[in-house]
Amino acid sequence: MKLLGFIVGLMIVASSALAQTAEAIEDVIGSQLQAFNERDIEEAWQYAAPNIQGAFGNAQNFGMMVQRGYPMVWTNRDVRFLQLEDIGGRQYQRLMLQDANGGLHMLEYQMVQTADGWRIAGVQILPAPDVGA
Repeated sequence: MKLLGFIVGLMIVASSALAQTAEAIEDVIGSQLQAFNERDIEEAWQYAAPNIQGAFGNAQNFGMMVQRGYPMVWTNRDVRFLQLEDIGGRQYQRLMLQDANGGLHMLEYQMVQTADGWRIAGVQILPAPDVGA
């Protein structure tokens, strides 16, 4: 009986930690998306992981890349966070959002934990799911 209690206790702790991780990741992504909508590139830049910051060098280059390559992120609305997966020790957050014209897009954010908290290490546009009538 003690073993069962111990296992249940571990499950509760793990579930709580996962919920805190998911909330922190959603906060980072949501804050960056809001910053893009407000055209605050310097703020959006703060949520990029060191690998992204190193690749683009400054907030202006980063903002230009997002505006051109990820227009649905540049101007976004109605963000819905979907599943969070741990793959090989990295966290991947899927979400669906609408672009400025109302089109739906599925994205997967690769997240890394840094000394400054969770940061966005990459974003992949996923194929749209098949929708049957």
